[in-house]
Amino acid sequence: MAEVVSPVPGAGRREPGEVGRARGPPVADPGAALSPQGEIIEGCRLPVLRRNQDNEDEWPLAEILSVKDMSGRKLFYVHYIDFNKRLDEWVTHERLDLKKIQFPKKEAKTPTKNGLPGSRPGSPEREVKRKVEVVSPATPVPSETAPASVFPQNGSARRAVAAQPGRKRKSNCLGTDEDSQDSSDGIPSAPRMTGSLVSDRSHDDIVTRMKNIECIELGRHRLKPWYFSPYPQELTTLPVLYLCEFCLKYGRSLKCLQRHLTKCDLRHPPGNEIYRKGTISFFEIDGRKNKSYSQNLCLLAKCFLDHKTLYYDTDPFLFYVMTEYDCKGFHIVGYFSKEKESTEDYNVACILTLPPYQRRGYGKLLIEFSYELSKVEGKTGTPEKPLSDLGLLSYRSYWSQTILEILMGLKSESGERPQITINEISEITSIKKEDVISTLQYLNLINYYKGQYILTLSEDIVDGHERAMLKRLLRIDSKCLHFTPKDWSKRGKW
Repeated sequence: MAEVVSPVPGAGRREPGEVGRARGPPVADPGAALSPQGEIIEGCRLPVLRRNQDNEDEWPLAEILSVKDMSGRKLFYVHYIDFNKRLDEWVTHERLDLKKIQFPKKEAKTPTKNGLPGSRPGSPEREVKRKVEVVSPATPVPSETAPASVFPQNGSARRAVAAQPGRKRKSNCLGTDEDSQDSSDGIPSAPRMTGSLVSDRSHDDIVTRMKNIECIELGRHRLKPWYFSPYPQELTTLPVLYLCEFCLKYGRSLKCLQRHLTKCDLRHPPGNEIYRKGTISFFEIDGRKNKSYSQNLCLLAKCFLDHKTLYYDTDPFLFYVMTEYDCKGFHIVGYFSKEKESTEDYNVACILTLPPYQRRGYGKLLIEFSYELSKVEGKTGTPEKPLSDLGLLSYRSYWSQTILEILMGLKSESGERPQITINEISEITSIKKEDVISTLQYLNLINYYKGQYILTLSEDIVDGHERAMLKRLLRIDSKCLHFTPKDWSKRGKW
């Protein structure tokens, strides 16, 4: 989920950064080879013992990224092939299956990509697997302006929505496949210095591929980071990094934090509170006016975001921080950032719900809030791609529920089936047309029948939607939003 000062020497103006599916196994160091003693070295691949979600033992293939000695005992940092990088970990010798070890190949440098040198050659060839969304070739893509009606599906549907014949269908309505997290379709090869926050992975090295922070204490929570974050190098050897939960300033010890808290008078994020309902508040933070907070926020977020890039300059961005209030203050739950001016209709650059608050509906609330801002601005919006695996799940769910809510709320006039266009759905929800179309196809709702586009809602779809909405207790109340959009194009400098 974007914009940070990097205290790491040699990190440049860009550090990798919003939660995502691993793009493939890392490549071994140049010249990596089996030592004369037959030691396990970086670049080797072999099965490694781990526990899965069902608490069962499994032996997925993993790659050795680093080896270190701790008190005379060797530890190996492994990346599980085709697993998310957040599962990478240090393991002991006992968890390695040495019978199936694959040693790295000696190769010349990898071919250059877009004029940039390849990463590091040496390890067995990696395959980038694409997850392709299957759309029936018999089902054409609907026009954005052609209305659609609601037919029963095999007599079991309650509603359906179809399109008028005779309208010309626009070509290329469907954009790139957002479901493909490993695909680089539509992603600029070299991200702009303002705007796109997609990480250029060709610059990845062994340092940024390994988690460097062991543990973060933030208020009453202790967080285990998932990914690399460019905190100062001297802090990466500490067992715990202590953060002030209100200004997000970091310290090397509990004593440092306690001393800081006697001076820090913040009890909420800086900036303007633009929404409050119950204990939930949103604060709008300008990356130029509150640079220190914005940079600290991005350093924290980078621990849980892998697909985005962090910049020194936070000026072009706004940050919307969601908090939960109690007697001690406003505690950060999550945030999203967005460009002040986006040429590609991005209403979210990075988005993150902190791990202690995940799976409680807060992620969807952040997404809903971003679209409420787009409604006030009179625009349609879309998140910057690629989405992380968790981000994609949240967005797919939000888009599906929002669009189904519209379709199920349609009322027939004069006994005719209700009709609606893609453009109308987009205008009502502020969801970009491409996202509306891809969601309808993902739900398998679009059918073409006798010159009309039919959106058929089966009993299963309707029942599943109603059950999901009963569980969705947290919603944005537009009456509680106090937000006036600014025209940044007229402001010259941010």
